[in-house]
Amino acid sequence: MERLRLSGAGKRYGRASPWVLNAVDLALGPGALVRVEGANGSGKSTLLKLVAGIEPPSRGRVQVAGRRAYVPERFPPALPFDPAGYLRHLGRIQGLSTARAAERAEFWLDRFGIADRAGTPLRRLSKGTCQKVAVAQALLAEAEVLLLDEAWTGLDQAARSALDEAAVEQAAAGATVLFVDHDPTRLAGHATAAHRVEKGELMEVQLPPPDGPQELVSIRVALAELPERLPGAPSWRREPDGTVLLRVGAEHSDALLRRLLTGATAVRVLDVRTAAGLPEVRSAGERG
Repeated sequence: MERLRLSGAGKRYGRASPWVLNAVDLALGPGALVRVEGANGSGKSTLLKLVAGIEPPSRGRVQVAGRRAYVPERFPPALPFDPAGYLRHLGRIQGLSTARAAERAEFWLDRFGIADRAGTPLRRLSKGTCQKVAVAQALLAEAEVLLLDEAWTGLDQAARSALDEAAVEQAAAGATVLFVDHDPTRLAGHATAAHRVEKGELMEVQLPPPDGPQELVSIRVALAELPERLPGAPSWRREPDGTVLLRVGAEHSDALLRRLLTGATAVRVLDVRTAAGLPEVRSAGERG
């Protein structure tokens, strides 16, 4: 299944202007977490804007299946909202119910550490806080395609880590994520592919090998049924006492716990530990 496809896509600004992007072909499916590299001015942001639908291609085609969410490089703070009102408004535009939009707004404001600024007008917030709001609006509705254009710039370390986790979570849950960042180690070990923009062309480049074996975490919970779209695609088994034992990569364990606690009813987390010698268990996609 393809989530997005660029076929011979090109972009230039005026008939006499040089091609910023030329004859770009790209096809990505659900769960892809793709780094886009390139020198300053090479066309990375232009590529993301084409996928986001913000700019049309000058030639070729851009096809996207599903909703798109975009974090711009710069966020305009001169809007007549406070963060909570802005996120609720964007949530409704993205198709969420009023109650769900308010719930998701509260969740992301808290996760990025700005719940205490929820009622402060955007124009009075720092650039870093405005950037957190910009990131939060893209994560509200769990869009099928998430585009992050230098979204980490201006964030403090805690917020950068939160965005790292969110990008990995959304890809693990089936979203297609494209990101641009000046830090070459951003999401290292998590990205599924990397592409470089150079002289208007897009070429795939090799990812560095992961460092060492993956650390696994086991989580034992009491619940009737597992939620859908679990981060990290954990394996699991139901124990004789009725509890469920899950195993997931350590980097996904926090996201998985959050999903279990927010996506299931009457859930109790009984045990969390590093998984050593845990017997084989079934894929989280299986039921029964």
